[in-house]
Amino acid sequence: MKRIRRSMLFLPGANAAMLSTSFVYKPDSIMFDLEDAVSIKEKDSARLLVAQALQLPIYRESGIETVVRINALTTPFGLHDLEAVVRAGVDVVRLPMTNCAHDIHQLEDEVTRIEKSCGREVGSTKLMAAVESALGVVNAVAIAQSSPRLIGIALAAFDYLVDMQTERGDGTELFYARCAVLHAARVAKIDAFDVVYANVNDDEGFLKEVNLAKKLGFNGKSLINPRQIELLHNAYAPTLAEFEYAKKVVEAAEEGEQAGLGVISLNGKMIDAPIIARAVTTIELAKYSGIRREI
Repeated sequence: MKRIRRSMLFLPGANAAMLSTSFVYKPDSIMFDLEDAVSIKEKDSARLLVAQALQLPIYRESGIETVVRINALTTPFGLHDLEAVVRAGVDVVRLPMTNCAHDIHQLEDEVTRIEKSCGREVGSTKLMAAVESALGVVNAVAIAQSSPRLIGIALAAFDYLVDMQTERGDGTELFYARCAVLHAARVAKIDAFDVVYANVNDDEGFLKEVNLAKKLGFNGKSLINPRQIELLHNAYAPTLAEFEYAKKVVEAAEEGEQAGLGVISLNGKMIDAPIIARAVTTIELAKYSGIRREI
């Protein structure tokens, strides 16, 4: 089954307490941040803390995916970050400020070298591209198709909006970038992650943005506060009506297959492969999120 990635919780790499307890919030992915959330003087200590956290058995036992946002490879810290986290067994490395496919190729080459040197299976470390500039958005399709290791592409709003000489508003300012990144992900058949919603005290605004991201087709969203996880998961959960319909679709598809039917229908309407695939996804989401609760 394809991994569900609704929530990706950012954690500052220098915060030892959060690194050792964050699994209790049960996000789908935890992203240990060694870049923007860590000051220059804390880079080395944060790297050590994250490497130790990655080796905690609880992360493997809980099934939570571990992601590390390293510093850019053009900085004095990036390669040291990469060496530490790949050797520690990170699931996914997130590359900040990905502007072109070459950035991912360079990262992949370094990861392969480290895997070989430490005995880790080559290809087991997955990658994620963070698009944070106008150039990255324009090159999104090439980035998304740049490596078989790439599991997702994430849009990061702050630097992108600075680059575009604008600021956060009603969402209009991000619409093109969201669509470009999402289309690139679908072309490459990888996941797409929406931007962080920074105002953690504005649940109404957060849910409005979550519903927009979901309607557009994003697999999930980056988060900066654990209290947003339950709200996000509930918003992505199917309604009871959606769940019941999905079960009927799957049952009809199974019956049709057993009967050797070329055309499958439900309530007089044809059921094709995309509808069946959507129904399977809906059922899987219900297993993780339950049935949506009204808030």
